[in-house]
Amino acid sequence: MKLVRSFLFKQLARIVVTSASTLLSACMVGPDYERPAAPQSQHYDAQAEHQLVETGRPVGAQHIDLGKKVDGDWWSAFGSAKLDQVMRKAIDGNLDLQAADATIARANEAVAAAGGGLLPQVDLGVQGGRQRTGSGARLSTSNFYAAGPQVSFHFDLFGGTKRLVEERTALADLQRHRFDAAYLTVTGDVASQAFLLASARAQIDAVQDLLADDRKNLELVRAAHAYGSATQIDVALAATQLAQDETLLPPLAQQRDTARHALSVLAGKGPADWVAPDFDLSDFALPANLPVSLPSEAARNRPDILEAEARLHAASAAIAVATADLYPHLQLSASLDQIGPGIGTLWSVAGALTGPIFHGGALKANRRASIDSYKASLAGYQQTVIAALGQVADVLQAINHDTEEFAAQERALNAAEVSLRLNRAGYRAGEIDVLQVLDAERTYQRALIGKIRAKTARYLDTAQLSVALGGNSSGAFERRLASRNEQ
Repeated sequence: MKLVRSFLFKQLARIVVTSASTLLSACMVGPDYERPAAPQSQHYDAQAEHQLVETGRPVGAQHIDLGKKVDGDWWSAFGSAKLDQVMRKAIDGNLDLQAADATIARANEAVAAAGGGLLPQVDLGVQGGRQRTGSGARLSTSNFYAAGPQVSFHFDLFGGTKRLVEERTALADLQRHRFDAAYLTVTGDVASQAFLLASARAQIDAVQDLLADDRKNLELVRAAHAYGSATQIDVALAATQLAQDETLLPPLAQQRDTARHALSVLAGKGPADWVAPDFDLSDFALPANLPVSLPSEAARNRPDILEAEARLHAASAAIAVATADLYPHLQLSASLDQIGPGIGTLWSVAGALTGPIFHGGALKANRRASIDSYKASLAGYQQTVIAALGQVADVLQAINHDTEEFAAQERALNAAEVSLRLNRAGYRAGEIDVLQVLDAERTYQRALIGKIRAKTARYLDTAQLSVALGGNSSGAFERRLASRNEQ
């Protein structure tokens, strides 16, 4: 009996599978997704690019290599082992990246779940109970049971299920690109906060030096007042200058502490649990040559653009899913039950064809809505590309102007330093009053802080250029996965 049941079940399964393979080659409704063309432009900002590639630029000015891609870890161009150490800690511990990692796993499971609809479904049905049979005086009560496998298969005649798998796959790709975007954001933020921390420390050191000079000035003025060569007003002015310069320290200390706390958070730690190392501007080397990929390449490397493209792909597949709902659905099912006690084996094979006739316009409305969603996704993709090109153009101009500003700040600092030295000498010789010295000190202080900020801007904008170009972040999730598997 077992051999008979096994034979029958195999025959039923063979019928289902054979029918499935026969009809799987049926037509699949469209549209078929076509990847948008890359931007045709060869430039971001022709004027900025021309200035950044021309010869005869000032000493220390940066140049761009147009058409060259960012290679490897983009932050390695700054030559800081300390930055690389903090960057690795942030990449490994950042909680946003961990959340994105789990979201990708969930999206992959959604693809697997959708793909299961392309295969036969096998279940086991078991039921039991008590029944009364017969009539009149020949009534009898007995137990009964039925147990056996059930096989069903939904023929994807018009490719609706395949398109659903395609849609889910595109959404999984979207999540991977979203991880890459988060990776790019985290690495960009780590570099920026490291530069801001170093800048704050440099400005604090400059203000401390300024305060030391203010205190010396105050002592000189007080001594002069004691000998009758300075007035009480001169003393008050020197004391006021010291007090005013002391107000510069708290905001800079706050900037330093905020940057340090931000680095802890980026590394997935509380500020009390892990403290970032103290960065100095001398820890970084400003890259002289900057790789700048062409717009067509940037569109294939920036994760936000790839994310928008994956969303567009999913919207295209959704149109086909909605279109397939307008056509008939065919399902084949088979079962093999052992009925007992003592009744025998019951098998069945059935096919069901259903087709939409009237749904109040819902199915066509769903298809129109999916088309509108595709149009919105296409516009969103195009806007993302245009915004990306604009961002790169802005940063190129910023780098160009940073060079000009840094050179101007350096000239201003040199001039202010000479002026301060001459004014102090003149004051000691009794040739000028204290007001001129204080004014020279204020000018020098502004120039010194200005130079530090201009130098910081060069680092920040250089990092921002790598981020705007995609920072070689495309495929960051795959690299993370490969590294994890190697461990």
